[in-house]
Amino acid sequence: MQFDAIRVDGDDGRRLADLMELLTGGDPGPVVTEANGRRGVYFLLPPGSTARRSWPRGVTRFNAAPGHMSYVPVPALTGRTWPLAWRFPPSGPDRFVHPLLLRSAATEILV
Repeated sequence: MQFDAIRVDGDDGRRLADLMELLTGGDPGPVVTEANGRRGVYFLLPPGSTARRSWPRGVTRFNAAPGHMSYVPVPALTGRTWPLAWRFPPSGPDRFVHPLLLRSAATEILV
């Protein structure tokens, strides 16, 4: 599966995930959390949706732009995968976090 992603570290990432959960009635699309290191929160977005948009400070973009490839940690759907976990697992093959909604929410959280 191909996708773009953004990462927001620490408490800011967790607050952003909470806001996305609230805004989407509990189904924001696939979101991965990391329990160690940066404690990153990764939001998985449709392919090609992050490259040409500006994102607020505190957001790290992961995409496959010309001459650039990114790697995003993704846990298994079942079993133990510490330090990675699904905050919101994928609910379908083409189900992603909505880029414009996420960007708006990130702008509110990361001001």
